Amino acid sequence: MTQSNSPNRSATENQATCKTSADTNVSSAEPPSADASCASKAAASPSGELNYRGRMGKVAGVRVAATGSYVPEQIVTNEDLASLGCDSEWIVRRTGIRERRRAADDQSTSEMCYQAALRCLEAANMDASEIDLIIVATMTPDYPTPSTACQLQRMLGSVAPAMDINAACAGFTYAMITAAQFVGMGNSRRVLVVGADMMSRTVNPEDVKTYPLFGDGAGAVIMTPAEPESDAEATDSASRLHEQGLLSYQLGSEGCGGSMLCIPAGGTRRALTPEAFAEGAQYMTMDGRGVFKWAVRVFDESAKQVLQHAGVTSDQLSLVVLHQANQRIIDSAVADLDIAPKDVFVNLDRYGNTSAASIPLALDEAVRAGRIQRGELVLLCGFGAGLAWGTALLRW
Repeated sequence: MTQSNSPNRSATENQATCKTSADTNVSSAEPPSADASCASKAAASPSGELNYRGRMGKVAGVRVAATGSYVPEQIVTNEDLASLGCDSEWIVRRTGIRERRRAADDQSTSEMCYQAALRCLEAANMDASEIDLIIVATMTPDYPTPSTACQLQRMLGSVAPAMDINAACAGFTYAMITAAQFVGMGNSRRVLVVGADMMSRTVNPEDVKTYPLFGDGAGAVIMTPAEPESDAEATDSASRLHEQGLLSYQLGSEGCGGSMLCIPAGGTRRALTPEAFAEGAQYMTMDGRGVFKWAVRVFDESAKQVLQHAGVTSDQLSLVVLHQANQRIIDSAVADLDIAPKDVFVNLDRYGNTSAASIPLALDEAVRAGRIQRGELVLLCGFGAGLAWGTALLRW
């Protein structure tokens, strides 16, 4: 098993890119203002070497052993939102979303995680006692503390260490790549990774342009060392198994664009006072146009760099699974890569944007539909608040 982390851009360069002013006073009571224009772009250095947009790496000898997912029973169609002033045709035309799932009032994020985890364990023919690490990606935890992962651990009856990762819509790719590091280094053998978000609790019902975009759900995978699944596979060479894993990945963030997608109140920067609550500061705000442009650009650049880093061309991909945010983002993003629509998995028409759940939910549906086979190449990309993204090329 081997892994590498070979950034072509120094931390100092990245920090300089996102600095909005050379004279920023870091001890000021107010943080530097966010500015989407500070978002970095891949460019050639004076020597002609490509400056990668984020940190590049790879982890060989790991695999996704199983998948699972869960969505709440309640289906909310576009027509159901008409009473709020939302136009059904506008939603479809602008986003591709026709319906989404909504959690019951008494449901929590950890309960969705639990259901997805049970289905994943069943698919893997594993018991919770065999899991040696639990990672939950979520921006909608049950509580500020303890972590949702610890709640899931308790529900499963597991004794594994457990932790949360919050990278919003990029959370699952961050969590999966983190899990791969543990497995690749030999420090874990069975890592349960869950992406789950209850986005219906974060959006303002009076915001007719944002409220229809989001839904609730959870998806899970189990990461293990690459091992033969059958006697026939056992006859393959060790190098064949070694080829499984993350052939290339990129993690990146541009905090300078943080205000483009933000929940203003409820943290230490701004408490959720009665005044903040009255103005709706507990709800997410989004610069839709700015996020759209950024998402298309970040996928185009990071996907090309990940493929180049692995020596793979887009026509070798069996499936592309992007964060399910908006059909127009997906269409625009893959057009530049010359990827056939049939090779791009889409389910946002039925679930909307489920944040950290969107990629594992789509992966589970793709696996169950027979869209992914062992040995095939799958490209994943999550992007969202932070601003943060994670792109990974996985040999299944």
